[in-house]
Amino acid sequence: MTADLVAGFPFPFPAPTYRYSTNVEPARGAVPTPAGQWGTAVVDVDSEYHHELRERARILAEDPSRYAALPHMEIACWDAMLCLLRELALTRPDECSLEVVAGGPRPTYRWRNDLLGIDRVFVLGEAATLPDEPLAWAAAQVQEDVVLLDQRDGVLYGDAGVVTFAADWSFGFDVGMSFLEIHGPVPRLHAEGVITRAHEFLKRLQPGETYRRTNWTLTIGRRLDVSTERYPEWGPDRDRLALVDDETFGRLVHLRVEVQHLIRLPESGAVMFLIRTYLQPLAVLATVEPWRLRAAEVLEELPQDLADYKGVAKYRRRAAAWLRAAGPATER
Repeated sequence: MTADLVAGFPFPFPAPTYRYSTNVEPARGAVPTPAGQWGTAVVDVDSEYHHELRERARILAEDPSRYAALPHMEIACWDAMLCLLRELALTRPDECSLEVVAGGPRPTYRWRNDLLGIDRVFVLGEAATLPDEPLAWAAAQVQEDVVLLDQRDGVLYGDAGVVTFAADWSFGFDVGMSFLEIHGPVPRLHAEGVITRAHEFLKRLQPGETYRRTNWTLTIGRRLDVSTERYPEWGPDRDRLALVDDETFGRLVHLRVEVQHLIRLPESGAVMFLIRTYLQPLAVLATVEPWRLRAAEVLEELPQDLADYKGVAKYRRRAAAWLRAAGPATER
């Protein structure tokens, strides 16, 4: 575990209890933590960059359904590509740059990404000038999953995206569904009006506006791809945890946090939904004392329906007890 992964970890619990909420705030503001800070970048780059991009390429090669773009989303895909390249250049200005080399109704750009050895000149809207479809090409250079929401008749639809690191859902199944349909299985969201408020908030986003929120669950092993397609591979891990000792338990169970950015794209009007996944094993989490205590509190208090939905009901109490036991001897 490299130091930057701890220093930049977006610990998701500001309070000792957790309930679903929109918890949306303006993006780009730094969030200080006991270990460092996070939040200044919309497109984040850390020491896992090359590993995660190789993992994305492997998953897409095995399952092309993780990428989809309905025909009417062509302009939105180009719009999203430019936005992602610009954000990557803001995050890593020494290694990445996007410049206009010729103007006109279809400007020509030069994109440089020294992290991946890319130096490419392309014409906006001309697919032949890129080595891949625009959204796929951009997603191959960022660690975030990407979903594009098209707004029609007052409803948002998930009509394009590249999602290789889903947490117990399937982009291939959800593509083309409305925002409300996609979130239908989540407990309390509809009854408490959370999903309706989120939908209305997204529809009101203005071009160029960027907001963020966090979400979390627990994952067994450092596994980014826990999509429903792969459930036979990772689902049984929950039962196997009962057979491992405490040292192994602390190493295997990870707090999985998503930082989700919401951006109204300026040209197409689509809403880009970025999902960046961070993983921290309990054994490392416990080395930051405020994180250890707060995570134990949240897991102990979590209502049963939320624990069931997040798939942590079988082991969240053991996780809380493990965190408690990892503290000073005087606390036990």
